[in-house]
Formats: sequence, C-alpha cells, structure tokens
Amino acid sequence: MQAPINKKKIWILNIIFLIACAAILIFLFRAPKETTAALPHDDIHAEFFLIKSKKAAEKNCLDCHGPSGDAPLKEGHPPKFRCLFCHKRS
Repeated sequence: MQAPINKKKIWILNIIFLIACAAILIFLFRAPKETTAALPHDDIHAEFFLIKSKKAAEKNCLDCHGPSGDAPLKEGHPPKFRCLFCHKRS
C-alpha cells in the first residue's frame, strides 16, 4: 500500500511547475525578432522555390555564393552548407 501523498507537497510542486512555465514563456516572448533575410523572390532564386528538399536546394547555393561566384559570402558567414536553415523560403 502506498503512503498518502502530502497535499502541501503537491501544491508546492504545482507552484514550482507554474513558475517554470511562466519563466519559459517570458523568455520566449522576449526573444528578438528574426533578422535574417529571406530567400529573395527573383529570377535567380526561382528554382530554389520549386525544389521540395532543402538539402537538394542548398547544393546549388555555392555556385553563386562560393568564393569564386558572382555573390561570394562575407568573411565569417556561418556554415555554408545550411543556407535554407536561416534564409527561409517564404
């Protein structure tokens, strides 16, 4: 047979849970807005909107954004193999 659960202990655990939930919500609501530019809607990038898989689409990014491409990435740019992780197709 189980020992009776102390009601005061249950209330304390519930209050701790609610405080934790409130803290998480406050943290998420205070997060900054997304600042990364979306994938442009132009003729150059039109093909990327037609490709369903992000990984398949990202294989073509370095053609233009590689070191010898028309629009190379700036120094210190994050990993070059996950373009559509930040630059969303909207």
